[in-house]
Amino acid sequence: LDTPAGLVTAEYKQVGEYIEEVRITNVPSFLHAEGLTVECPQLGEIIVDVAYGGNFYAIVEPQKNYRDMADHSAGDLIAWGPVVRQRLNEKYAFVHPENPCIDRLSHMLWTGAPTDSQADARNAVFYGDKAIDRSPCGTGTSARMAQLHAKGKLRTGDDFVHESIIGSLFKGRVEKEVTVADKPAIIPSIGGWARMTGLNTIFIDDRDPFAHGFVVN
Repeated sequence: LDTPAGLVTAEYKQVGEYIEEVRITNVPSFLHAEGLTVECPQLGEIIVDVAYGGNFYAIVEPQKNYRDMADHSAGDLIAWGPVVRQRLNEKYAFVHPENPCIDRLSHMLWTGAPTDSQADARNAVFYGDKAIDRSPCGTGTSARMAQLHAKGKLRTGDDFVHESIIGSLFKGRVEKEVTVADKPAIIPSIGGWARMTGLNTIFIDDRDPFAHGFVVN
């Protein structure tokens, strides 16, 4: 599959007539920076690591002014997300070393202790203007694994089960070690499931000058 971050591969596990799991092998992921400081509304100064897993993520782990995502409502995280993200982008540079078109931090990953006994960690991923991912987030899980691997908390071949804000799980794995420019990186994979909820039909009218899309910069 061709994605904005690069080429990814997918394989599926079928049981009978049903697909039970799809595992995606993602793009090279790496820890970009650690120990960055930023002011967060209500919390005060927080410290974040920034990792790349297809997008740049600011990862907020337990610390003096932030203990756990469970201490805060989804509304709090949605309100703080764009403010903290903007301040980080104004204060620091985030540019992919091999793809300069990827040049901004776009996601916030608030961490917490898992509530599911199968999970290793929990997160709430803020993205866009006012959204929290209901899944553990594929690129976010990749970024988190890259961060933990860089800090010696995950090794090649290790599994990492990530829990979302609503309790859904992704099964991550560190597939191998690589480099991106001069940065140590990993190839992560993420396994999960989804269910179809509908079908969408798109029509293309040859008389429509915008039928194939448009770009606004």
